[in-house]
Amino acid sequence: MASGTSRDVLGRGLSVLGRAIREQPRIFAVAVSGSVLFGLMVIASAYVVGAVVGDVVVPAIARGSVGTGALALAAAALFGISVLRVVGIFGRRLGAGYMQFRLQAAYRRRVTRRYLDLPLAWHQRNATGTLLSNANSDVEAAWYPIAPLPFAVGTLVMLVGAVVSLFLTDWALALVGLAVFPALFALNVIYSRRMAPRQARAQRLRAEVSGIAHESFDGALVVKTMGREAEETARFSARAGELRDALISVGRLRGVFDPLLETLPSLGTLAVLVVGAFRLRAGAISVTELVSVAFLFTVLAFPVRAIGWVLAELPRSVAGWDRVRRVLDATGEMPYGERRLDPADPTPATLAFADVRFGYEPAEAHLPGTEVLGDVTFTVPAGKTVALVGPTGAGKSTIASLAVRLVDPGAGTVALDGVDVRELAADSLAATVALVAQVPFVFDDTVRANITLDRPGIGDEDVWAALRLAEADGFVAALPEGLDTMVGERGTSLSGGQRQRLTLARALAGRPRLLVLDDATSAVDPRVEAAILAGLRAPTGGQGAAASILVVAYRRATIALADEVIYVEQGRVVARGTHTELLATVPGYADLVTAYEQAEHEREQNRTYDEVAPLTSGLEIEVDR
Repeated sequence: MASGTSRDVLGRGLSVLGRAIREQPRIFAVAVSGSVLFGLMVIASAYVVGAVVGDVVVPAIARGSVGTGALALAAAALFGISVLRVVGIFGRRLGAGYMQFRLQAAYRRRVTRRYLDLPLAWHQRNATGTLLSNANSDVEAAWYPIAPLPFAVGTLVMLVGAVVSLFLTDWALALVGLAVFPALFALNVIYSRRMAPRQARAQRLRAEVSGIAHESFDGALVVKTMGREAEETARFSARAGELRDALISVGRLRGVFDPLLETLPSLGTLAVLVVGAFRLRAGAISVTELVSVAFLFTVLAFPVRAIGWVLAELPRSVAGWDRVRRVLDATGEMPYGERRLDPADPTPATLAFADVRFGYEPAEAHLPGTEVLGDVTFTVPAGKTVALVGPTGAGKSTIASLAVRLVDPGAGTVALDGVDVRELAADSLAATVALVAQVPFVFDDTVRANITLDRPGIGDEDVWAALRLAEADGFVAALPEGLDTMVGERGTSLSGGQRQRLTLARALAGRPRLLVLDDATSAVDPRVEAAILAGLRAPTGGQGAAASILVVAYRRATIALADEVIYVEQGRVVARGTHTELLATVPGYADLVTAYEQAEHEREQNRTYDEVAPLTSGLEIEVDR
């Protein structure tokens, strides 16, 4: 079983290397040419050294004098060979490095591009730390053998040349070489077999350590407020300890095999000298030939190691490539169509759900899926505001995701102005619809950059107009550098309400014709929220006509502003109508809104207490921070 596994790793590893060569053939050819030149010069240097010893040094000792011309010729030959060896080394290393780094950069881009193509459901099934590892350490591991690969290929050419030279010199010495070289290859194969499972485990643990670290850092607020620092540290330490042990196991195996790989060529040199002494006494070879062969064995030790380096890194390469390919081969991307809505149309868009059903795929193939929505049908008329109301888990956020095509329905259609969103081009959909999610995401950049996102045609006037509409212009103007203020990672220098208003301004800056708010103002003061929604419902001058609005709402004041309320329970539309009508006719709706109102009242009381209590101790706070 181990042998079969090893052959499988070797085969797949060679396949990965073949892919690299096919993708970068010219650079590989340059690197191999440099390596071949180096190898040929190694063989040439062996015979030049043999000639110098046999034809210059030995006769000079016998005569008691050294010929100046012979020494000059020998020095010139050695110098010329050394120059060519340097040229070969330069070409090999430059080509190999350029090839390796170019492949790593290309596959990082491919993996990242694939992440953006895959649907949200796929990302929800994969840990962020694993995805970071795929794009970083796994890509590096996949192409790590590229650095020694040209050297190894050149070494193969050199070995063939060396064996041919040995047979041309003396058959007995050639047999010694034929015994040593296969032994080196056999030792490398055994090394690869033992190393394969160790490298695969180490690569998997690298991803797990990265995942735990990312999760702990990302959840630093929860960890610290819950007093779980010690437990998180212990969890990370345990997995980091496993990675340490795995890497030590890799190092221990290398510690065993490296001396053996170093010793074999030395033993070969010793065998050549012993056999060569007998052949020299028998008159079968000359001193020049014996010195050349012995020197050749001596200088071959290091290049032959290049083959071992490639074989040693193949298991790690295969492990990394398997993890990268899992991303590249992942299915479920949402192809866009080619239809476009009129970009010059300033009127609000109409959103229509027709018999929409949706379910999340199971985490494992043998498990049943989970249906979230069933036969959802409703319309957001142009220029109107529709509120989605329902208990937790009713499917409101899923409806919001479907409206902006983060996911596609399993059945039914979601249409904008009568066009199925699946038929729209990506840029047309993005220009028409904007989502402001429950949890605001702010980049570690300036306020301006967070709002414009480098979208063309959005100047500072547009930014300030969007900020005013989001009731955010006041706090932005008060920031130390205004629009140029850095907000920190995930907007840590801003309050929750400020982050929500900033992300709302980001959506508004693009002048969408449909705005989807998924509980996007939950951290904003109710008075500010009412002002924002009132501004969104009215024509906005420079921003054009008001957009259609689909809002996931909880507060009574927000719901009351809607032209129509859609009440959902367990993934189905239970009732629709105005807020007043549903209060009077739907007991479940009335109970839910009353409960929301009571919870909001309690939050307001707590907020008032939080505002007053610090003031009594001489401290100042900002209400909306």
